[in-house]
Amino acid sequence: MAPSLLDTFRVLASFSPGRTSLRGAPWDDYVDWAISQGLAPLAAYNLEYRLGGGGAPEWARDRLLSVYQGELNDNVMKLVNFKRAVDELEGRRIVLLGAASYAEALYPHVAFRPVPDLDLLLPATELDAFAGFLGRAEFKPVASYPRLRILSDGRTQIALHGGLLGPGFEAEDRGLLERALPVRAFGPSFFRLAAEDALLASILEQAHAGYSTPMITFVDLRELLLGAPSMQGAYSRPLDLTSVRQRSARWRLQRAVYASTRIVAELFPETAPAVGTLAHELRPATRGLLDGLVVAPLARLGRMRETRGAERLRRLLTGGRSPGSQ
Repeated sequence: MAPSLLDTFRVLASFSPGRTSLRGAPWDDYVDWAISQGLAPLAAYNLEYRLGGGGAPEWARDRLLSVYQGELNDNVMKLVNFKRAVDELEGRRIVLLGAASYAEALYPHVAFRPVPDLDLLLPATELDAFAGFLGRAEFKPVASYPRLRILSDGRTQIALHGGLLGPGFEAEDRGLLERALPVRAFGPSFFRLAAEDALLASILEQAHAGYSTPMITFVDLRELLLGAPSMQGAYSRPLDLTSVRQRSARWRLQRAVYASTRIVAELFPETAPAVGTLAHELRPATRGLLDGLVVAPLARLGRMRETRGAERLRRLLTGGRSPGSQ
C-alpha cells in the first residue's frame, strides 16, 4: 500500500528515519504543505542523505532541496548578524525564545528549523535600553506596546518581550529568567529557557495563535518531550514532568497542555508515555471540546480555520488571557 500523508510526514520529520521507500506517496499534496509548515528543510535532508531519494520524484526532491539551501543561508545570516550585534553585551539576562533557541538545541543541523524572526525575553524595565543598544546595529523600532518592542533592520525582525504570561504573572515571568540556561555562543548575556519552561512557553504560543501555527512547532514539542535524544546539549535530559504539571497549573495552561500534547502523541506515538504523565484532570465536556476543535483537526494534518469563536477558544486554552493582555 502506498504511504499516506501521515506516513510520509512521520518518516520525513524523523531525525533518524529507517531505510524505507516512499514511492507512491502523495507528493502533490505533501510538498507544498511541507514547505508552508516549515518541514521542507528536514524532509529534503532525509530524502537526499538518509533515504537515497526515498522513491520521491525528481521534481519533489528539487523543490524541497531548494528550500533547504535557502533556509540554511537565511538562518546562518540571521543568527550570525545577531551574534555580531550583541557579542559585546555584558551584565544582562536576555533569553532566546522559540526557533532561534531550538535550531541549535533541538535540531541536529541549524538548517532543519526555520528561524523566521527572533524573539527575546528580558525584564520589562530593560526593554528600551536594549532596544537602544540594538539600534547601534541598525535595528530600528517598528512597533511599541507596554511590554513588547518590535525592531527590524529590514531583513530580520526582533521582538523584545518584557514578559510572556501577562499581568498578574510577574513572579512566574521572573522565574523564567532565573531558571534560564546560558547560551555561550551569543555571549555572556544570553540564555535559553529551561526545558520545562520551553515546553510550556511553546504550548502557550500555540494556544495564543489559536493553533494556526506551522507543524514544525509540533516537532519542537516532540523533541522537548523526548529529551532531545539526538543532541548532547541543554535539552538532552528527561523532562521533570512533575514541574511541568505544577507550572502549567500556576500558569492556568492545563487545557492548552492537554490539547498540544495530545496532538503530539497522535502525530508521534513515541511521545505517548510522556504525554500520558502530563494528562490533567479535565471535565469530559472540556476534553470533548478540545478534541473536536483542536486535537482532531491538527492530528489529521489539517489546519484550523479562524472562526467567530477563535478568540473564545484562545481564552479557553490560556486561562482567560489573550496576547493583547501583555
